[in-house]
Amino acid sequence: MSIQYRVVVAKRDERVEGPDDASVVITVPVAVAASDDFDATVEFMRGRLKASGHTGELLDLLRSGGATSDLHRLASQA
Repeated sequence: MSIQYRVVVAKRDERVEGPDDASVVITVPVAVAASDDFDATVEFMRGRLKASGHTGELLDLLRSGGATSDLHRLASQA
């Protein structure tokens, strides 16, 4: 499984981590991902975290908690 994270700072300004040919691409606004109570699964259900690609891999990633920590770290970078 390969994952690309995209944290949107502003229009045409994104922090990207992961390969361009990833099987799952996750996109979230920086204000959402940088909040102290950020949870990727909750934000996915609220519709603020968008994902494309293999749904089974996405659900496994959300269940493991890996997306939450990786996106929060990426959003916290200066």
